[in-house]
Amino acid sequence: MSVIAKSFAAALMVSGLIAGTAPAYTQDTKAVVELFTSQGCSSCPPADELLAEYAARDDVIALSLPVDYWDYLGWKDTLASPEHTQRQRAYADARGDRQVYTPQVVINGVEHAVGSNAAAIDTAIKETANGLSIPISMTPGTDSTTVTIGASDNPELKKGMIWLALYDDPIAVPIDRGENTGRTIVYTNVVRKIRPIAMWMGEEMTVELPMSELVHAGVKHCAVILQTELDDGLPGPILGAAAVDYSS
Repeated sequence: MSVIAKSFAAALMVSGLIAGTAPAYTQDTKAVVELFTSQGCSSCPPADELLAEYAARDDVIALSLPVDYWDYLGWKDTLASPEHTQRQRAYADARGDRQVYTPQVVINGVEHAVGSNAAAIDTAIKETANGLSIPISMTPGTDSTTVTIGASDNPELKKGMIWLALYDDPIAVPIDRGENTGRTIVYTNVVRKIRPIAMWMGEEMTVELPMSELVHAGVKHCAVILQTELDDGLPGPILGAAAVDYSS
């Protein structure tokens, strides 16, 4: 059993509770917009604001993934993760264009655009919508959320990685140094943890996500993303995604 499989199996043995009313859940496959941003980037705040608009849409899962490669400019990003930087660079390697910048959005794992360019993002969402062919549902329970991944009717589409993204409520960050000195910027849907949890082999499958995942991460939102893998494990097109919100 792989390290990923072992860690996921161990997680399934742990259960926890999140108090509150029954959460909402999503069943229709959503477009995924990933924003790679930085508190040390003066051109990022408009993109951060725009991401909040996409997060409010019913047809989009909008995620903020702060990167750490601008920290040397005088302000260490308080939300950044090297894993986010690695994911952004992996996308560039997969596309073969070597374009890594902020603010950059990656849409459905395929297209990229400047994070403040709503017209380009909307166009990319429409152009890549046909790739979202695998239905995903998330049904919350008391101790776990049941994730159901649909089957593929394409004989060439029989393998993908299931990713779990845990993300935060909006976070306001006052910035004291660097290019955004004196500004307080609100970051929406900041990813606190993103990791692969299982492989999908083209047939319908069910995965149980323990509530302890959210408790340990200190968040009340999570998304499940089904994504193809290219050569050398690079991220490919996203095939489906859904999200659950436990903040209600």
